Amino acid sequence: MQKEMSRWTWILLLLLSSVCDVQAQVENRVTFLPGTFQNVNISRNETVQAVVSRIPPEVAFITLQFHTLYRNATVSYTRVPDQGLSLTAADSGLVSALQPSQTLLSLFLSSPDEETVSGTGVILSFSSTEPVPGACNTEFSLDVDPNVYIRYNLYETVIRFAPANLGNERGQTPPACDTSTGTSTRWRLHYDVYQYFLPENDLSERSLFAGIQAVADIRGMMASGRLVLTLKSTDKTTMVFSSIPGQGVIYSVIVRDPVLNTSASYVPAHTYACSFASTLDGCQTLGKISTKVFFTITGLAGLFVCFFGHRFFKCELFCMGFSFAAFFFFILITRTTQLDYDIRLAVSAVMGVVGGVTLVMSWWRFGSVMACIVVVGLMLGFLVASIVLFTPLGDLDVFRNSDVVFWMTFCCIMVLVPLFFVRWPREGNITTCGIVGAYAVVLAVNAYIYTSLSYITLNILKRFLNNNFSAVFTEVPFQTIDYAMITVWAVLGVCGVVLQLYRERSRPFFPPSPYLMWLQERERRKTNVLDPSHHVPSLPGRLVERARQLIRRREPAGEHTPLLL
Repeated sequence: MQKEMSRWTWILLLLLSSVCDVQAQVENRVTFLPGTFQNVNISRNETVQAVVSRIPPEVAFITLQFHTLYRNATVSYTRVPDQGLSLTAADSGLVSALQPSQTLLSLFLSSPDEETVSGTGVILSFSSTEPVPGACNTEFSLDVDPNVYIRYNLYETVIRFAPANLGNERGQTPPACDTSTGTSTRWRLHYDVYQYFLPENDLSERSLFAGIQAVADIRGMMASGRLVLTLKSTDKTTMVFSSIPGQGVIYSVIVRDPVLNTSASYVPAHTYACSFASTLDGCQTLGKISTKVFFTITGLAGLFVCFFGHRFFKCELFCMGFSFAAFFFFILITRTTQLDYDIRLAVSAVMGVVGGVTLVMSWWRFGSVMACIVVVGLMLGFLVASIVLFTPLGDLDVFRNSDVVFWMTFCCIMVLVPLFFVRWPREGNITTCGIVGAYAVVLAVNAYIYTSLSYITLNILKRFLNNNFSAVFTEVPFQTIDYAMITVWAVLGVCGVVLQLYRERSRPFFPPSPYLMWLQERERRKTNVLDPSHHVPSLPGRLVERARQLIRRREPAGEHTPLLL
């Protein structure tokens, strides 16, 4: 009797366990509707089953996308992820070809790092006439890989993707990828590479998910994204962009079949060109303290030069010489040494002080205003050339394919600007003070709040430091903060120029050289005997006489009593 009760107890426990397992599977099952985003939370050691049902018969294949802010998530064809049947990334996706009469599909989501992962996913359906993204993959782990892979460093962001193939009906064998290159093969396909900028200074999950939902499909990306370039099937499926640390960017590829006039989208991928996991210099703490201190001082000096540079000519020369020397030596030190960033910045600042003092002393000693004005004009020319090549002109193939053409164009613009200073030196100097000084204020603001205007000069610096930067697309976002900073730059520049022109209208064009004035004064004292200063001994003579008085023994006074009458 006791054995019978024990047996029934085990049976009840097994039934209860199976019921709990069934209940757990129901709780870990998420039903997707095609084209509708679903937010999913994946606990550690949990596998979520993504199910799509009632698939129409005209659908030939389905893609599952899953996106997280920065944590990795695993998507797989099987409940237990396996090599070649799963992918782990922050932006991951799978393609599933459907069998005849198939109306139900299950894929699986899990967390690989034993941490809870929250993300958003969507399932998109495609017909047999539309291309299959990544179906001719020979590089990545999945057999059919619809993903866009991103790799970045300080200078550049590289995206890669696998070639697509022509679509096919359910149950049919896909067309061969590389047997021929005729118009009936996948070599007729074109790839449109798109770029979409997320809101500036916004690293939130909400902002990312809103951006992903806006551009996940073909219609959304074509409406909201920017078409960067169209690649042919004979081109390499790799593109390089300029890195913008802290700025969220979504990249996607739309493959088009020009014969059937159909298209399909790859799985979009995003990057902030920085690490959320780094505690020293991650996305949340991008600006180094040394950079903030350096550019804060630079901004204050720029504000002074913007409104008072011409009046205090020596201060202006020091600031211009400092900027020129610091920029040059930062490039030189970075290219020739492996010093830490803070040390490089400190050494560059010291050399900038030396350059500023050298420029001031050259004017003080030789009094050549035009030589100094040429240096000042080159600073304005550098900024003007940077602005010209910051526009879409800088992304023309002629500049991207040849460093010689780029630098020749840059130098011609840079040298052309100082030529106007020969005819109008004072006006040119004041204009430089206003424009360059106001831009220094913009750089100071960028040390605390990101603005794309800093990349006017930063792109040039990157091109100096990176030999492969010429092939990079340098497009940056222009959003509310950028238009506000353009307004600040323009207002400060115009006000500074107008104020200095008005204040200096009745003054000499430039202050005289102190050394030349001293020489003229000394010559005047030598020749003008009526000038009382003519009879004053020279400074060395006065110093020698004073020393003699200090060491000379005093003579006795003689009489020590008053004379009596």
